[in-house]
Amino acid sequence: MRLIGINGGTFDPIHYGHLRPALEAKQRLNLAQVRFIPCYQPVHKGQPQVSAQQRCEMIGMAIESQPGFLLDTIEIDHGGPSYMVQTLEVLKPKFAEDSLVLMMGTDAFAKFCSWHQWRRILELANILVLHRPGQEILSSATAQGMQEPTEEEQLWLDLCVKQYSLPAGQIQELSVTQLDISSTLIRQNLSTGLSADYLTPYSVVQYIQNKKLYQSE
Repeated sequence: MRLIGINGGTFDPIHYGHLRPALEAKQRLNLAQVRFIPCYQPVHKGQPQVSAQQRCEMIGMAIESQPGFLLDTIEIDHGGPSYMVQTLEVLKPKFAEDSLVLMMGTDAFAKFCSWHQWRRILELANILVLHRPGQEILSSATAQGMQEPTEEEQLWLDLCVKQYSLPAGQIQELSVTQLDISSTLIRQNLSTGLSADYLTPYSVVQYIQNKKLYQSE
């Protein structure tokens, strides 16, 4: 059973905070590939500041030299609000013999039970929660039995495994290098005339400069 990483996001723009954890996940879990899937219209965030085509072009530049990193435009091609459950339902038949591994950070996992049809997601994929070294997934109070677990914490207690043994419905955690970089920070820097150098690959920096993206009006 191959493991296929699913890495969704707005990527407005993509940066090393997206890329480094994805690489560590690929190497340490032996993922056959990691598919970067930019959303068309996010349902939990504001609208992207640049076009879908521009975000895709930046992703392509950022990952072109890394074997096993792939740009997947499935949500862009579909248009409209981007729901992960719909994306997985389209992808699963294409990877029927494999396990789709939905990658997310702890902040996203803490809201997972509010996602559209989240139970269906667990029927289609396994989940990989990426976190910084030493970070606890459960609150210390919950871990010590001092309070009732949240829905996400109970899900963690019920489904967390050390290694995937099923094609879907399991949760695994991975400690990764998490860089304190965000797309918001990059956009704010650029809007005030600061550089994005060393926050995102140089090819992306050049693209942003050439297209004059994220500049203040």
